[in-house]
Amino acid sequence: MSKTKPVYASFKSIGAYVPKKILSNADLEKMVDTTDEWILKRTGIKERHIAAKDEVTSDMGAKAAKLAIERSGIAKEEIDLVLCATVTPDYFNMPSTACIISDKLGIKNVQAFDIAAACSGFVYLLSIAKAFIESGMKKNILIVGAEKFSSIVDYTDRSTCILFGDGAGAALISATDKKEEAFIDVHASADGAYADFLMTPAPGTVNPVSQKVIDEGLQYVQMKGNETFKLAVKTLTKDVKEILAKNEIDSENIPHFIPHQANYRIIKAVGDALKMKEEQVVLTVGKYGNTSAASIP
Repeated sequence: MSKTKPVYASFKSIGAYVPKKILSNADLEKMVDTTDEWILKRTGIKERHIAAKDEVTSDMGAKAAKLAIERSGIAKEEIDLVLCATVTPDYFNMPSTACIISDKLGIKNVQAFDIAAACSGFVYLLSIAKAFIESGMKKNILIVGAEKFSSIVDYTDRSTCILFGDGAGAALISATDKKEEAFIDVHASADGAYADFLMTPAPGTVNPVSQKVIDEGLQYVQMKGNETFKLAVKTLTKDVKEILAKNEIDSENIPHFIPHQANYRIIKAVGDALKMKEEQVVLTVGKYGNTSAASIP
């Protein structure tokens, strides 16, 4: 019997998009009780991009995806799965934002669905794409992380409005028989015990749409800042150490470490714990803020 040749998942291309409007720390000083110095010290963020009122998540996702497709050399007719990671979808759960992005790109008759994993969304997309390709079920997968966080941020709450920006990132993940072209491994995990550290309480079955929801501002993102910081540093450090050990890779041999861009202090703490040099760690948070699922690509 002939053996089936292994199939691997590889990056073909990436694309990114951010809106034109920039919200600076100086702008925020006029909106809430904060200062540029305070924001920089706590987060490392100088500015963030904000979508126009009529610019929705799928618009940004489609623009990033279009760029990724153009760079890949793959025809849109060859794409057989579209995935979108977002917690700020165009609509409340249906139709999926992935379906709308597919339509805007003219990608027809393919599977398309969303996942909601917030800041870890893009890593989840990679794990799903890798599994689909290595199983032989799909050959070319478009993955998109897109967020319009400005739609769920309360701009009177200085603990959250200073952090988040809007934008989208996309990648084409394709099948290859060349192991040297493949990405090596993916690791993602979750623990629902910490659900209330960072959440949007409504709308949902716990807090259905009501006047009470609006009056109490439950439609806006809420965060326990100190708790989230400590958990993020601990978990990201542990997960990176585990995947490096599993694949027998020394952190010193990694040319570029691209973490989720949540907060400079988190990234610095993790980089230090991993004994990485400053030049190894990629930082974009100062220019874009936390764009959740869109931050890595």
